[in-house]
Amino acid sequence: MIFLRHGQSEFNLHFSVTRVDPGIVDPKLTPLGHEQAAQAAETLAQRDIRRIIVSPYTRALETATPVARALGLPLTVTPVVSERYAFVCDVGSPTSHLRSNFPEVGFHAIDEVWWPAIEEPREQLMERAALFRAEMAALDDWAHTVVVSHWGFILAFTGQSVMNGQMIEADPTAAAPRDFAWKH
Repeated sequence: MIFLRHGQSEFNLHFSVTRVDPGIVDPKLTPLGHEQAAQAAETLAQRDIRRIIVSPYTRALETATPVARALGLPLTVTPVVSERYAFVCDVGSPTSHLRSNFPEVGFHAIDEVWWPAIEEPREQLMERAALFRAEMAALDDWAHTVVVSHWGFILAFTGQSVMNGQMIEADPTAAAPRDFAWKH
């Protein structure tokens, strides 16, 4: 399967320079982030992709939307692949708000408030990644899946740090990573 980290968000733009949380709730993509999403869509259109799983954060949905259009596939939205709740940007948008901004996407299986109320411990993120690993490994066609996710979740699943708009292949039947640095 392929993990695609969302394109550059307003948070990423500011945080990469200052290393200070700019306090942006559920940030949108920057113009560069939209370009990264379009490039990913072009690249993934050349692959045999049959499923797109995406986090409910706006930056992930804005990244996944051109991919879905290019592939002619619906988006499967789940908080399971969302970012570790640790910054203001990890406060999400209520499902009713997402429905109005992304009317072509189904949010029927997601609570109105789907993000945690308090910071998520790393151990809990690792447990979420392990659960997702098991769910994907049980599918016969996991190799034909794109997961549009976030730095922390991708790191927990693969042990690799990826940049905005970057893709990385992962095998859910392989052993989970054990030793890696939580350094962005």
